[in-house]
Formats: sequence, structure tokens, C-alpha cells
Amino acid sequence: MNELGVVTFWTLLALALGQVPLVWAFVRALRRGKQDPPAAQPCPKAAVVICLRGADPFLVDCLEAILDQDYPQYDVRVVIDSREDPAWQVVQDVIRRRTTDKLRPTPLTERRDTCSLKCSSVLQAISELDDSYEVVALLDADTIPHSGWLRQLVAPLADDQVGAATGNRWYMPADANWAALVRYVWNSAAVVQMFCHRIAWGGTLALKTKVLRDSDLLDRWGHAFCEDTMLHRVLRRRGLRVAFVPSLMMVNREACQMPGYFRWVRRQMLTARLYHPRWLAVVGHGLITSLAQAAAVGVLIAAMLTGHWQGAAWAGGGLACYQIAMLLFLAPMEVGVRRVVGARGEPTNWLAATTAAKLLPAVPLTQTIYSVVLISAILVRRVEWRGVSYQIDGPWEIRLIEYAPYEASHATADAMASL
Repeated sequence: MNELGVVTFWTLLALALGQVPLVWAFVRALRRGKQDPPAAQPCPKAAVVICLRGADPFLVDCLEAILDQDYPQYDVRVVIDSREDPAWQVVQDVIRRRTTDKLRPTPLTERRDTCSLKCSSVLQAISELDDSYEVVALLDADTIPHSGWLRQLVAPLADDQVGAATGNRWYMPADANWAALVRYVWNSAAVVQMFCHRIAWGGTLALKTKVLRDSDLLDRWGHAFCEDTMLHRVLRRRGLRVAFVPSLMMVNREACQMPGYFRWVRRQMLTARLYHPRWLAVVGHGLITSLAQAAAVGVLIAAMLTGHWQGAAWAGGGLACYQIAMLLFLAPMEVGVRRVVGARGEPTNWLAATTAAKLLPAVPLTQTIYSVVLISAILVRRVEWRGVSYQIDGPWEIRLIEYAPYEASHATADAMASL
């Protein structure tokens, strides 16, 4: 039993240390990121696409902010599930208040049954653009873009080797309940994985229209569940890459409840299963860390029951080291993101002392829920997203099987993502 305690200790320590280079690389990227591109940087004509089903809590803020971009040539194409959707009236109110023709709402008229509603909406918006547009930018309704958002997002596309540019999300919830903290912990790890694997985030994403014309990406979107995770693989085949823009760490302050979080994170892992080029490595790491911790707990209990106190100390020490390491990784990441967000004049003081104290138990809680999510994501074949049901038979075998116009109950059940 003592030998098992030693094995579990060193296994957990190795798993923790193995993540140090990844976290350090992400933190360094945040430090090196510039807030503003050079003034002489070209600003090609761009279309910003927002896809809506339901009125998100921060939708008005999102629309107001995207109209205030420091960018010379752009308009905003908003594809809304239907004219009866509550988001339609919100958009119309903003248009009247701002007296602008830059915001162009259209209902979703081609609801494909071979892909998600978001992919249908993106495809419809792109089909309506003429050849004068050189860039398409995607923006989620839960993202509030600062005035330099579009300029910073488009700047990397000046590089001939870059086909797409992206930022990522970071959570600073006003209501830091247990579900919100679990989401925060999980997302911090996911952001590092996405950075290291060059996985794009559809909430802040820009693509060259030339890439859309010259690749099979539009056809793939017509048979896909999501629009972003596959991009790295598609672009790599054309000798292009996805550029991460450190200054575009976008803060999400939405509330969160545990059932909604579970469904949301399962969809994230489902898209990874379907399109992530290193899904086996992701699921393998997740299962190994979960099994290692479960084994350590088992050894700890067994050693205590049989009086093998040295083995119990080794197993308990391994668990403690791993959990503390995960918590310590959050500190430089939070500081780095705060530096980026604070430079834009946005508030960052969400993490009170009482909230920070809850993070220590939130880490093992996150990992426990994540283990269940992984298994669920591997097995799931039918998912519901904002009241719409999909059958998932493969990466390019997506069927919309149950649709109904948006209702308020869908907001309660699934409140953490735009369409």
C-alpha cells in the first residue's frame, strides 16, 4: 500500500508539471500582445456577422458596441431565427435609437437540416455579400467588443500565411456562484488548450473571403455542427494558419447555473470530438488525470483503513499538490488577462477574497464534473441547443430533427451561448 501511495504521488506530480510549459506559453503570449495595430495597417472592407436565436442578456450592449468600431469600412449582418424572435425587436430598437443603416437584420430563410442553425445563419449571411468584402468577422451576442476590436482582429490577416484570426473568452461573472466558478476554472484550462492547438473561437473570429472562395469550408459548414473548431485543419491543408490575437481576450460576465453549464460544456466537448485534430490526446489526458486522482483517493482511503499511514500521506500529498498546482496556474493567467482587459478600461475586480477562497474546492469539483462530461460527450448522439434538437451521426452527418420558434423557456434551459 505504501508503494501505491508513492506511485500515485509521482504520477499526479508529473501530470501537473507537464502542464507548466503550456500555461507559460499562453501567459507569455498575453504579455507580448499589442493592443493596437500600426496606424498604417490596411483595413479591408469587412462584414461582421452576428447570429441570433433569442435575446441574450448583453445583446443590446453587443450591438451598441459593434456600431462604435474604430474601423473605416464595415457593416453588421445580423441573421435572426425569425421575425417573431424576441431578438428581432431588440435589433430594430437599436437601429431606431442609433438611426443607422450599418446594422442590417435579416430573418433566417434557409434553415438547413444538415447542419446547426448557426452554420445555416453564417452561410446565409456570407451568400448575401458581394465581392467588395475582403473579410468576414464572426461575433457572438454574449461578447461586447471594444472600439478597437475589429481593427485588432483584422490586422493579422495582412500576413499572407494567415487565413483566420481569433481571440478567446474569459469569464469574470458578477455572480460568482459555484456553477460560475466551475465554468471559470474549466474555461481557463480550455483556453490554454485552444491556444496551443491553434483552435479558433467563433465568438471573435475573422476570415479572409478569399479563403472562403478557394476552399471547401462553406461546403463543410453546410454539414457541420459548429463553424470554428475545424478551421485549423482546413487552413493547414492550404498552408495557412489561425492567428491568435492576445489583445482579444473577451470578457463574459453572464450568470450561470449548473444544469446549463453541464449542457454547454458537453457541447464544447462534442465539437472537440467531432472536429478537434487531437481529440484522442484531449480525451486521453482528461481520462488519465481523472483516473489518477480517483486512484489516489482510493489509495488514500484504503491506506487509512489499513493503518498504512505512510502510503496515505503519499497519496494525500499527491492529491494536494495536484489541486494546488491547478489553482496556482490560474494566478498568472488571471493577471495576464486582467492586464489586457484593464488596458481597454474595462473593470476586472470581480474576484473578491471570499470568491478566491472558493476556488480551491472549485478545482476538484470542476475536474469531477469534467470527467462525467467527457464520458457523456463520447456517448451522446442527440443534443439540444436552445430548444432545437440535433442527431449527431458523425462530423459531417448532422441532422436537425426537431425545431420550434424560440420561446422564453429556452433561455432558462440553455442561457450561455448565442445561436
